[in-house]
Amino acid sequence: MDEHETEPAEQHRETWVWPAVAIAAVAVVAAAAAVGFGVGNWRSHTTTVTVAGPAATTTTAAPAAGATVSPAVAHTFVQFACSQCHGPNGAGGVSPYVPALTTVGKTLTVAQLTQIIDHGLGESANPTKPYMPVWGEVISKTQVANLVAYLRAGLPRVSQNEPVQVPQGQGAAVAGAALYVRYGCINCHGPNGLGGVPNPLSPDKTIPVLSGQGFRQEFNTDAKIAAVIRSGSLIGKAPIVSMPHWGGIIPQRDVNALIAYLKTLK
Repeated sequence: MDEHETEPAEQHRETWVWPAVAIAAVAVVAAAAAVGFGVGNWRSHTTTVTVAGPAATTTTAAPAAGATVSPAVAHTFVQFACSQCHGPNGAGGVSPYVPALTTVGKTLTVAQLTQIIDHGLGESANPTKPYMPVWGEVISKTQVANLVAYLRAGLPRVSQNEPVQVPQGQGAAVAGAALYVRYGCINCHGPNGLGGVPNPLSPDKTIPVLSGQGFRQEFNTDAKIAAVIRSGSLIGKAPIVSMPHWGGIIPQRDVNALIAYLKTLK
């Protein structure tokens, strides 16, 4: 789920924390919760650095705008919480720092879109400005290709392909369980926060779990969990997976619900 002492990026003790989760300021997918740091090496405060990405240049290749896409292709956009940052069907409007994606299929090549998804893009030093995290170690090549195809097709609306609905009136923890999926936390931290997603450059080579003693001891107050959701975690160069700062994306009520859900995980 993302105030604390900062450590210089050159130490490269990439500790990754909660992705509430998981996205970002780029011209393609939105983050979801990609965070990585070794179990037992959690930090209550983290520092971010800037991820550089390729310049957006215009391509002369004819985009597949208006093309029909399969539900499976469109679902990848929802699965990885792109719409939580870039808006429904990539229309924007979520954050002034996160662009709409309605024209990127015409202005960026397949190679450029793939590069951005795999390696991230945007400013990460300021927790109020979401950035596009590194997705290369989380999203499969097929899923990346799906995202690129969907963007190139102009993000057409696909029936029955909407983000998970959040139950109302059933308590914060129940709402938080749905938000854990809606914000893409599940993609990095696994079902029920059990982890298992690789993070090659982190100390233990995996994205951390969000349950158990290691998490509970380091994040022993609601304030600490909320802080890391808002501020993200230290990042390095691809292929390391990083926790984006969600402070400008996730409203406080959703942060509270996510915390309530995490506290139910044993």
